[in-house]
Amino acid sequence: MLEEVERWLTRRSWSCDDRPLNRLTDARAADPRRTSVSVVLPALNEEATVGAIVATIRRELMEKVRLVDELVVIDSGSTDSTAAVARAAGARVVHRDAILPRIPALPGKGEVLWRSLLVTSGEIVCFVDADLKDFSADFVSGTVGPLLTDPAVQFVKAMYDRPLGDSAGQGGRVTELVARPLLNLHWPQLAGFVQPLGGEYAVRRSLLERLPFPVGYGVELGLLVDALHTVGLDALGQVDVGVRRHRHQDGQALGRMAAAIYRTAQLRLSRGHLVRPALTQFERGEDGFVPRTHAVDTEERPPMREIAEYAERHAA
Repeated sequence: MLEEVERWLTRRSWSCDDRPLNRLTDARAADPRRTSVSVVLPALNEEATVGAIVATIRRELMEKVRLVDELVVIDSGSTDSTAAVARAAGARVVHRDAILPRIPALPGKGEVLWRSLLVTSGEIVCFVDADLKDFSADFVSGTVGPLLTDPAVQFVKAMYDRPLGDSAGQGGRVTELVARPLLNLHWPQLAGFVQPLGGEYAVRRSLLERLPFPVGYGVELGLLVDALHTVGLDALGQVDVGVRRHRHQDGQALGRMAAAIYRTAQLRLSRGHLVRPALTQFERGEDGFVPRTHAVDTEERPPMREIAEYAERHAA
């Protein structure tokens, strides 16, 4: 590990206990305009978990204390009761297709995160995955804390244990097999991030609006790498929030995620294109193995500040 990264780990890695809620609310009160917080949950068929997450954030961070200003669930085309459950729990729900309708929406998590900037107003934007179980408000207060208390910090990732079934620390298979090797080999300054692909992180809007967004699974890697190049390592941080439990993907879904992440890295290394942006996997059928070919995400959305509707909204 680079000496620079070892120093960074001592200065920019924290526990959520390092910043109690009263310290955060005091920081907000001192400068409420620059410390407004929007929480965004991208959701696709998450009726089983989204309600509890929304209810916890509302109760702990909007009613007991005033840390979060708005809580928005972006529904990316759910066919279950995700939208109704989130709304009943107290979130504002916006359908992906209702945001920036002149640009047809593409499938993918990154697409939803990118569009969320148009329907939120906080100077700090906190993203939280909607499939978390046993959710704690620390995922939000922990990641926004450094942004509220240190103006030099611009991007904060959550770090945590990721159990797989009954095995501790066995989650994050795409991280360990794909993302971490890529970062260590090509962006060694980012080797200190415990969960580089984690979906829980908080970022200043002024930075987010300058970054391109991969539309699919590569969004977390892309944002982290581009943030490093835009604001430097010392503006990035991470906070230990404990344990993250969520629904695990099957092996083939992980393969598609890995391909998208590799493609995101490859694009940033060469600013070129994959020769063949597709991934073939195999499923056993009645007559043997059947190939299934999936497109690898190859689209990225431009920095939001280049979108006319966003510029008009913030000029008003």
